[in-house]
Amino acid sequence: MSAPWPMTPLGELVTSVNRVVVPIPGQTYRQLGVRLWGQGAYERESIDGGLTKYQQLFRAECGDIVVNKIWARNGSVAVVDQVVSGCYGSNEFPMFAPKPDRLDPRWMHWITKTRDFWKQCDQKSRGTSGQNRIRPERFLEIKIPLPPLDDQLRIIARLEELNSKVIEARGLHTSSVQEIEALVVSTHIALSEANEEPLSSYIDLDEDSVLIEPGVPYPQVGVRGFGGGLFSKPPVYGGQTTYKTFNRLYEGALVLSQVKGWEGAVAIAPASLAGCFVSPEYRTFRPKPDRVLPEYLATIVPTQFFWGRLKDATRGVGARRERTRPEQFLELKFKMPSLPNQQRALIAFRKIEKVRQLQYETAAELDAMTPSILDRAFQDEL
Repeated sequence: MSAPWPMTPLGELVTSVNRVVVPIPGQTYRQLGVRLWGQGAYERESIDGGLTKYQQLFRAECGDIVVNKIWARNGSVAVVDQVVSGCYGSNEFPMFAPKPDRLDPRWMHWITKTRDFWKQCDQKSRGTSGQNRIRPERFLEIKIPLPPLDDQLRIIARLEELNSKVIEARGLHTSSVQEIEALVVSTHIALSEANEEPLSSYIDLDEDSVLIEPGVPYPQVGVRGFGGGLFSKPPVYGGQTTYKTFNRLYEGALVLSQVKGWEGAVAIAPASLAGCFVSPEYRTFRPKPDRVLPEYLATIVPTQFFWGRLKDATRGVGARRERTRPEQFLELKFKMPSLPNQQRALIAFRKIEKVRQLQYETAAELDAMTPSILDRAFQDEL
């Protein structure tokens, strides 16, 4: 970020605030959380004063800057809004109030969303203890671009105007994605056979397990949640991992994350990723050629209609869920069209896939839009 304004330490712009309360058993306290990468503060589950391990809690008010000591290195800093005002944090969440004649809280809100700010948080979090926590005094050393207050207000107004347009565009994009998915699912249901069968009728557990050799590079693949598909990762060299083996991908393999399968980390491997590797926590299944076409599965698997069922294959709630075991996964029952009907559906699905590809590209453009706007804003180019 190269700004036309002086880079000013936060220590000159904010004051520490400590609205201390002593938790009282039987009284409920709203808890404060801070998301990573400048995504704001949120309200966590409330807690009874008799159940917290902290002897003191600290009340946040609208406009406060709140810092997560542990995760500040990953951009876990936020400005408190009206929604979470009145929530409480522990001493792991130091709070600061902007000096009203120097710094508008909304200017700081946008600063927390910039890569330069995250980079400084990371640098200030590093220490000799190896814990990478940020100390309050180190946080106050971070420098931000500081125009005069009138210029802050002018640029904030323009940022909020542009951000509302980005939000509108994201809403339209989401609606488009949902409509495409609804079309795929309705077509699948309409063409499917009457009876449900377990997935074991359509796919087999089939893993190409490769022994890891020291010094050999193994190009890695990850699986996004919520049907987001596979993505390439840097290679891991033998000797840099505790795993003894990796599973090698092949074209058409159904890849399931045992750890995050319940939240949609499941996908079909395209030809471009064949030969890449995943850890043994990712299980691979081969479609039975007489029952299901890999290309057909590649259209169905990313839908919530499919991956939403994976919750049924695990026990527990949220992060406490167990791993999705292959045998559990293969017991899930689905209806599936006959091969001729799959071929019929694929004629339409191939056209839909082109639209999906445009949707992915649009999503990437929208993701890049806000950082681009912020870069321009902090160079006074809006």
